[in-house]
Amino acid sequence: MSEIRQDARQFIGCEYKEIDPKGEYASLCPDCYPSFGWVPDKHLQAQRPQGRIILKRGRKIVNKTELTRLQRHFEACVDEIRALEKTKTSRATVWAILVGLTGTAFLAGATFAATHEPPLYMLCAILAVPGFIGWVLPYFLYQKLAAKRAAVVTELMERKYDEIYEICEQGNKLLN
Repeated sequence: MSEIRQDARQFIGCEYKEIDPKGEYASLCPDCYPSFGWVPDKHLQAQRPQGRIILKRGRKIVNKTELTRLQRHFEACVDEIRALEKTKTSRATVWAILVGLTGTAFLAGATFAATHEPPLYMLCAILAVPGFIGWVLPYFLYQKLAAKRAAVVTELMERKYDEIYEICEQGNKLLN
C-alpha cells in the first residue's frame, strides 16, 4: 500500500483562460494566443458552449510577465480594430439621419402650408422641393461618407494587424 511510484511524469500546474472570439476575429484568436504560451484545452472544451475557446498554459512558463504584457497589448489591438470597424458607418449614419430629418421638417412645413386656410400653394411648393431632396439625398450621402471613411479605416486597421503580427512574433521568440 505504501508503494512509491517512480515514473517520469511530473505535476504541471496550469492556468486557464476562456475567450469568446466574435465575428471575423474568431480566426485571429486561435492563431495568436499560442504565441503567448496558450494552447487549446480539448478536455474542457467539450463542456463549454459553442464559440467559446478554453485555453491553458503552464503556470511556471518562462517570461510569463512579458508574455502577459504582450498578450494584453494584443487584446487591446483587437479591441481597437473592433472600434475602428464600428466607426466605418457611424458618422455617415448620423449625417444621413440629420439630412433626412431636415427633409421631413421641410415636408411638414409644406403640409402645413397646403392645409392652411386659404392654402398657400407657392409656399407649399417652395418647401416641398428641399423636403423631397432631404428624403432622397441621405442614401447617396451615406454611401459617399461611408466609402470615404472605409478607405481611411481600412488603412488604420491594416496597421493594427501589422502591429498584432509583430506582437505575436515577439511572443513566439520569448517562448523559444
